[in-house]
Amino acid sequence: MGVNVGIICVLFLLATQAIGVPAFAPWKKLQLPWKKPSKGKVIQKNQALPINTIFKLPVHVTNSWPPGGNFASGTIDLGGLQLYEASTFNKVWGTYSGGPDDRGFSIFEPSGIPQGFSMLGSYSQPNNKPLFGYVLVAKDVSTNTSNPSLKQPLDYTLVWNSASLKIDQDGPIYVWLPTAPQGYKAVGYVVTTTPTKPSLDKIRCARLDLTDQCEANSFIWGSDNFNFYDVRPSNRGTQAPGVRVGTFVAQNGSPNPPSIVCLRNTNAIPKYMPNLPQIKAILQVYSPVMSLHPDEEFFPSSVEWFFSNGALLYKKGQESKPVSISPNGANLPQDPNIDGAYWVDLPADSTNKERVKKGDLKSAISYVHVKPMLGGTFTDIAMWVFYPFNGPARAKVEFLTVNLGKIGEHVGDWEHVTLRVSNFNGELKHVYFSQHSKGVWFDSSQLEFQSGNKPLYYSSLHGHASYPHGGLNLLGEDKIGIRNDTAISDNVMDLGAFQLVSAEYLGSDVVEPPPWLNYFREWGPKIDYNVNDELRKLEKFLPGKLKSTLENIVKNLPSEVLGEEGPTGPKVKDNWSGDER
Repeated sequence: MGVNVGIICVLFLLATQAIGVPAFAPWKKLQLPWKKPSKGKVIQKNQALPINTIFKLPVHVTNSWPPGGNFASGTIDLGGLQLYEASTFNKVWGTYSGGPDDRGFSIFEPSGIPQGFSMLGSYSQPNNKPLFGYVLVAKDVSTNTSNPSLKQPLDYTLVWNSASLKIDQDGPIYVWLPTAPQGYKAVGYVVTTTPTKPSLDKIRCARLDLTDQCEANSFIWGSDNFNFYDVRPSNRGTQAPGVRVGTFVAQNGSPNPPSIVCLRNTNAIPKYMPNLPQIKAILQVYSPVMSLHPDEEFFPSSVEWFFSNGALLYKKGQESKPVSISPNGANLPQDPNIDGAYWVDLPADSTNKERVKKGDLKSAISYVHVKPMLGGTFTDIAMWVFYPFNGPARAKVEFLTVNLGKIGEHVGDWEHVTLRVSNFNGELKHVYFSQHSKGVWFDSSQLEFQSGNKPLYYSSLHGHASYPHGGLNLLGEDKIGIRNDTAISDNVMDLGAFQLVSAEYLGSDVVEPPPWLNYFREWGPKIDYNVNDELRKLEKFLPGKLKSTLENIVKNLPSEVLGEEGPTGPKVKDNWSGDER
């Protein structure tokens, strides 16, 4: 809705309400759901808090993968230290206020630990989501008798207790940090409900060479400057050896550096990664379904469709002589430079340009990059979707929706979601949703599912950012910001129609990348427009305070979001060899 129409509509609504006429919105199109999504199987225990339910994927998948290699074999060997992913727990304690959504948090110990394995630390999560997590337990399988992989602590230090706190809690809790022997490090805490120190046999510390530096990740809970955080390895990427244990850090003040460490894989990182048949099976089970907004005008397409329908390659200094691009991009520059010397653009003639802008949903497929993560304990599957054109941005300003003119428009739009699958058992643990220049991880317990274990997600109107649920996602403040509207519609894309473009650990003889993947320059031209001019066209309709707020939000957007620069392709992004954030 444009700004002039928006003002008229708001005045009309105010007037009808003032004289007692029921408000209505005839311009809104009734949207019927494509298919009601499921939230997975939830084992009911107590409806009071989300954490009192245990989340399970809609369809059980363990031991259902094609044979071969070490993927989903149940344990992972870091080099004399064998790990098992414990995902069943006994609750030790909880509090019921503070933290995310003011619902408190709970602490658990792993249960059902296999014979010969030892606890490395307790598990904790906020109460605002179903119980769904893991903590690693370990077994010493080294032959080093003088310096084994694991040792008992020498003692414990009491780092925190809740006995004096006036909070809604399950009695007092005592949090103990193990005192590691020389040459060893603690990777987690022990918690008790009495002030008596835990048994030294309760937990194990890891040998120094099997540990890696970690950092605080997501906030769990805090009180009086004492905070609980989830932790992860500080150095993360396809070659990084750091392993997330699933434990938490609990300490005063800043959580960095943490008082505990992560583990380190000293073996070959790809050892437990899936082979080609297993990758295909994983995608058959977990490939997401994307719902485009009902009002979307600019759809995805295959790269081959884009090239075959008139996309042009331009060279700096020779702008009058653009070159048609071959369907697989074989004539695109293949050197790894980002120098602005080349760029891709839409067809030159206006009729074809407008047609190609709109994309071709029937041809669209996902482009899959498979890589090891967190020391090879996880497989990350980045699923990229290409759009020929990104539409103009829209802003929410109080009651109005304001079209932002050319702001946000650009040729060539690459978006992605990433599936994070456990190499212990093949279970989908997390999904990352790219949102412009950033993104967010969500647990599987927080997703909607279609057709078994396939996550359903939503592409925002015009901007194509990815979100796990429908609705308005605002980039800015409560009453003013850039709109990212998502909703269910009949326009859906099953990312299970895919091309595997890279799985480097398998070797180039197994997965041969298409030529366009090695094109490092921009997939769209640099747009020459003045952001200030575009804002001035809009600001004459807005009062002073709203005018300055909108201006600040827009000007703080990255250049790629503003549409001033053509985006680069998947291989140029930081997450190609690194983590998502």
